[in-house]
Amino acid sequence: MSLPRYKITMLALSLGVASAFVGCSSNPSKKEVVDSGPQSSEQAYFEKAQKSLDRGQYLDATKSLEAIDTYYPTGQYAQQAQLELLYSKFKQKDYEGAIALAERFIRLNPQHPNVDYAYYVRAVSNMEQNYDSLMRYTSLQQSHRDVSYLKVAYQNFVDLIRRFPSSQYSVDAAQRMKFIGQELAENEMTAARFNVKRKAWIAAAERSQWVIEHYPQTPQVPEALATLAYSYNQLGDKATSQQYIEVLKLNYPNLVKKDGTVNMRAARKEGNWINRATLGIFGRESTAATPESTAEAEAPKRGFLNRVSFGLIGNSDKEETEEPEKTTVEAPKSERSWTNRLSFGLLDKPEPQPAENTTVAPAAVSSTDVSTDTQSDDATQGTSDTAQ
Repeated sequence: MSLPRYKITMLALSLGVASAFVGCSSNPSKKEVVDSGPQSSEQAYFEKAQKSLDRGQYLDATKSLEAIDTYYPTGQYAQQAQLELLYSKFKQKDYEGAIALAERFIRLNPQHPNVDYAYYVRAVSNMEQNYDSLMRYTSLQQSHRDVSYLKVAYQNFVDLIRRFPSSQYSVDAAQRMKFIGQELAENEMTAARFNVKRKAWIAAAERSQWVIEHYPQTPQVPEALATLAYSYNQLGDKATSQQYIEVLKLNYPNLVKKDGTVNMRAARKEGNWINRATLGIFGRESTAATPESTAEAEAPKRGFLNRVSFGLIGNSDKEETEEPEKTTVEAPKSERSWTNRLSFGLLDKPEPQPAENTTVAPAAVSSTDVSTDTQSDDATQGTSDTAQ
């Protein structure tokens, strides 16, 4: 094959391939999606969405509410549909979509009477964004992982309470802020424990100090104080370490040993081997030591069968409290016949038998009573002698 003929062949082949691609792109069987406009009135869409929400059909409700938002952006139900759409997105666990819609509503309707609801949904969506089913039904903790969404949610709740202190969502927002504060404090203490293990005393002290300054009402404060005292002692700053030890003695004396050193094991006990082997999925970690830890330790323990059956089988092993023994006298029980037992006590009733004579022990008399009675007897006898 000569060179010119080869070029002609390649050119023809290229043209054939190009024409094939052009033919595929103009395939008449492929239909383009065309928006045909609204299929119902605004009120019909809104009523349909309300029925879907009442039935828990959030996907259908979302479609109807999005239709109102698209075709009737300035209609009578436009703003209400946007608020309902926030709820529907949240129930579908589309937290990113709920956050985007909430921010848009806040930006476009800052003076709306229900704008506080948009603030609330935005905060709760950020809070729930990283909680999956594995963390909800096991002992895995979000505080041991990325807490960036929790920090954003905390700030969202702060904005809600500052802007709308009398809102109906403020109380729940405050409770959620308390929970998030504990999660953030636990995250800081997780880093502090890691720094203690690798003997990075300054980093451990800084993490613990952050907990005390920013989360003073959390259960992690005792461990933070103990970590500060221990870290400064390891750094050679005995004076600062002793100051924190004195604080521990006043508030958490169980965290200080008899020799005056910090009991780090009591401050934060590690989980058992099952908890460590399963990466925290099974086996509970002991919480930070608190003044109520002693009372919790004395609580009655449940039996193995009771725990395995989730409380359905087996009674808990309750510790009996020591009480003075009481001597009770019981009358002898007469034996019931089989006729009486089968008739549930209606037939062949046993005749009551008289109780045996029992001797009741006299009450204890104190020495003062004895001396008083003796003196009164002597005085009576002396009076009678004088009369005679």
